[in-house]
Amino acid sequence: MAAYTGMWQQMVKASETSDWQSPALANYATGDALGVINRSLYTDHLNGVVSKGQPLTNPHVTKVDPESNPNTVMISDCGDDSNWVKYKKDGSPFTDAPGGRRSITAEVKKQADGSWRVTRFAVEGVGSC
Repeated sequence: MAAYTGMWQQMVKASETSDWQSPALANYATGDALGVINRSLYTDHLNGVVSKGQPLTNPHVTKVDPESNPNTVMISDCGDDSNWVKYKKDGSPFTDAPGGRRSITAEVKKQADGSWRVTRFAVEGVGSC
């Protein structure tokens, strides 16, 4: 759970400046998950967009595998990004789709060094939870 919540905290921090190269992101995400985050932040950087505020999360574990000594954990969440809003870097409003409650699923895997990182996640559309 710490890897999942840490990933979101670091995404929020990196989105304040659209820092797609933030090394802190790799402490919580790897593989496909890190790629999605980096591409999203890079797109915001290219478009001169930053984010303010913070999403709300309410994650819970839905599956551990294997149960006796897990190396994979599945997490479900109903996140709310209503208060995590994009702005142009000069502070002016950025026309963006309104936020809301979204279903999120994530896979967290134990790494070779013993740490846990989010390897994949999917965020569904507003109103999906």
